Formats: sequence, C-alpha cells, structure tokens
Amino acid sequence: MLSEQARQAIRLQMSRYPDSRSALLSALYIAQGDCGGWVPHEALRDVADEMGLEPADVQSTMSFYTLYNKAPVGKHLIEICHNISCAIMGAHRLFEVMEHRCGIHPGETSSDGLYTLKAVECLAACGGACSIQVNGHYQLNMTAEKLEFLLDELAAGRGPIEPIYNRAYAPELTASAAEGGPHA
Repeated sequence: MLSEQARQAIRLQMSRYPDSRSALLSALYIAQGDCGGWVPHEALRDVADEMGLEPADVQSTMSFYTLYNKAPVGKHLIEICHNISCAIMGAHRLFEVMEHRCGIHPGETSSDGLYTLKAVECLAACGGACSIQVNGHYQLNMTAEKLEFLLDELAAGRGPIEPIYNRAYAPELTASAAEGGPHA
C-alpha cells in the first residue's frame, strides 16, 4: 500500500535516531500523507513491517494521538478548538457555521468531500482565540464571518490546501507532489 517513496522517507527518519522506534510518529505522518490524509489499516501494517514493529504497537501509538486520521478525510481538514479560551470567544458559532454551510458536525465529512470537521481540545493558541487549523495551518482570531469567508476561499481553490505535516517529516514527498508525482 505505501509507495516506495514513503518507505524510503520512513527509513530516512529511522536513520536519524539511535533507536529507530523513535521515528514512529514521523512514519505515521508520512503514511498519512502518502494515503491521502488518513492511515488505513494496510498502511499501518506497512509502517510496522518497515520499522520492524508489531502492528499492535503502531496501532496503539496511532490511537493515542488525535493528529492521525483513522478514516478518510475531506480535502480540507478543519479543526476547531473548543477549549476554554476559544469557547469564551464563541467557538460554538464556528460549529454552527460548519453545520449550516457544510451540513456537518464534528467527526463528519461534507457530502462533496471538501471538508472534514474535528472538534479539538486545544490548539495551544489561546492568545488568538478562536483558533482553528485548516490542513494544519493556524487561523487565529476566527469569527463566524471570517470562517464564512475562509470557506468561500477554500471552495474556490484558494487558501491553505496542502497539509503541512509532511513538509516537516518528509519534504522529499512534498517536493514530488509539487512536481506532479504519483501521490500529488
């Protein structure tokens, strides 16, 4: 399931650590990017095989972190913080916009496949509440009106499109994607 490029990127990450298991979080990001934004069970097994781990070890790590998607996601993953600072600043209005405009609640993907909505506990950006992330890109001081505008921009093909995670963990994969590689 994983491309040879992804496997090479995982091996590169493993070579950077004295204990190759330390590359597991990076390997899961690489797999997620290679599989269109989520980690299917087959890719989880490939990560385990590549790293010499048991699939249960990889699954337990992946299930602990909310940053890994366990099901297919839309083109734009929108994460809305609903912790105290964002809640006080009106995060509930952002969820209302997503329900009204996209017809989705947290954990759902819009019928057109453009948006997946996640409710997250904290984005560590309280000074910019309400904070959201779109494909990993922070959007601070978000209001319902700004979210409406952002959704228009995303629907028109503008805005933070490429997930940022693989740029950090596997820049060679994103360079390939930019050149129209097999997983672009």
